[in-house]
Amino acid sequence: MIGRDSIRQILLRLGSLRVAREDLEETFVRGRGHGGQKINKTSSTVRLRHVPTGIEVICQEQRSLSQNRYQARVLLADKLEQRLKTGQQARQAAVSRARAQKGKRSQGLKREMVKTKRLRSQVKAGRRPPGREE
Repeated sequence: MIGRDSIRQILLRLGSLRVAREDLEETFVRGRGHGGQKINKTSSTVRLRHVPTGIEVICQEQRSLSQNRYQARVLLADKLEQRLKTGQQARQAAVSRARAQKGKRSQGLKREMVKTKRLRSQVKAGRRPPGREE
């Protein structure tokens, strides 16, 4: 049995992720697998869908419907947090990339660039036809 504290914690966790109860679509499906007549009569599998993001979780880990409902909410919160975390990492990467592009180049790097440019100009000078001097 799941305690009230556990339910309260998962509801607070979903609330911190800005998930409203109206955003969740919950359906109950008959289970799959072994179990015979019992599995064919009871709907203990929970399908939970977050409508705004389209994330869907299916849970049939327990025999109890209430435990599966709780577990489905935990899985959904995990997926939403993972999605939020990857979005933040992408934003941070973009910011650091832009900062690196705008930053000044070091003196050593500048010297290296000038060196490669001079070598390149010598290669191109060797391609000129003979008799043409500038």
